[in-house]
Amino acid sequence: MADDADTISLDKAREDDAKFYWLADGYAPGGFVREIDHSSYVEGTHALFNGIKIVDCDTHFTEPPDLFTRNAPAGMKDKMPRVVRVDGLDRWFIGDKDFGTLGGNVIANDRNKLLGRLSYRTYDELHPASYQVKPRLEEMDKAGIWAQVCFQNGGLTQAGSLLALNDVELAITVIRMFNDACAERMEESGGRVNCLATLPYWDKDLMLAETRRVLDMGVKGFVLPDRPERLVAGYLGEDHKCSPFWEEFFDICNSTGTPLSFHINTALDSNSAIWDNVTFSQRLPINAMLNTIGTCATMSNFMVSGILDKYEDLKIGLIESGIGWVPFVLEMLEHQFDEMRTMEDNDLKRRPKEYFAKNFWVSFWFESFAPQNMLDEIGVDRVMFETDFPHPTSLYPGVQEKLVESVGGLDYETRKRVLERNAAELFNLDL
Repeated sequence: MADDADTISLDKAREDDAKFYWLADGYAPGGFVREIDHSSYVEGTHALFNGIKIVDCDTHFTEPPDLFTRNAPAGMKDKMPRVVRVDGLDRWFIGDKDFGTLGGNVIANDRNKLLGRLSYRTYDELHPASYQVKPRLEEMDKAGIWAQVCFQNGGLTQAGSLLALNDVELAITVIRMFNDACAERMEESGGRVNCLATLPYWDKDLMLAETRRVLDMGVKGFVLPDRPERLVAGYLGEDHKCSPFWEEFFDICNSTGTPLSFHINTALDSNSAIWDNVTFSQRLPINAMLNTIGTCATMSNFMVSGILDKYEDLKIGLIESGIGWVPFVLEMLEHQFDEMRTMEDNDLKRRPKEYFAKNFWVSFWFESFAPQNMLDEIGVDRVMFETDFPHPTSLYPGVQEKLVESVGGLDYETRKRVLERNAAELFNLDL
């Protein structure tokens, strides 16, 4: 067993992180187009959910192709990210640096859905709801969704790649313009489209300045890296206490009630657990499952760290995580806390179930069993709903049908709490 002073090896952030943010095989020509008869699905809100403003707490807003050029600062337009079509595939470039594809986009402009691939290959093929506010609102209305919380789609904000540009002004400008667009979409949509901000994690002073600027604009939260030590200081210092690099940031979020979101992440290297010589379609479901396990690891790290004792009101969303794992993981942690004297040896104030009940929220989309049978064990005030639009595993079409199946048998107040109030309270949404 490793000595307490040992550190676990970790791949550091790389210059080409953005280029490989999405698996290349997912953009190969082909796939299967599912032709959808939308008339066979409920349009708008099902009667069971009348009076509930359904919040979709995990969607993705694809970076529009002109995002960084239409309002570029004077003298910087030629430096800004731009879309280049390479061998029939739209990719983002900053100068001669490849910043990867347009992300996961399987909803076509004819409202059909691509299966077996991560995305259509060009912006021309995408449904405009993927990257424009007005069409997004129209699709939300058809799906019976009142508000959405949106995450980035492509790899443009990958900090390692931005830092490798060796141009701090350009890197921070990209971050600021991304965050400005978050505020603009929120305003244009009347508070219905809420994109979360990113930060320049490579520099403490820059990060804190952008944190305050973003909060002043009213943006609803931040997406954090699960392993910041890939680039800078980890959340814990060598003294096993909260790193000074992060203290002021956590204090700001703790005191303002600003949520931190950890989207389905790479806390674990999924490739190291997948057999050699499996195909793309064999690898992808395992990848998705292991990324959920990575979310469990992020939650567990916070629970043992002592950070949640110092900043007792931190709100943490574990997004695109699913919920069925929660009782098992918490039960395991409860057992291990006792067997390993984790509380006593580290002066922790709470047990795992107590930390979860106070500091964490989780979200479901494909599940039926857990929403129907496990809410009491998980905590009815901890569970949110998502669609993951426009990603490959998104609930599209048939959002209302899935909700009837998963939570339609619950009492009205429980439905309202799960579908509206929990997300509204986590993300401070004014509904």
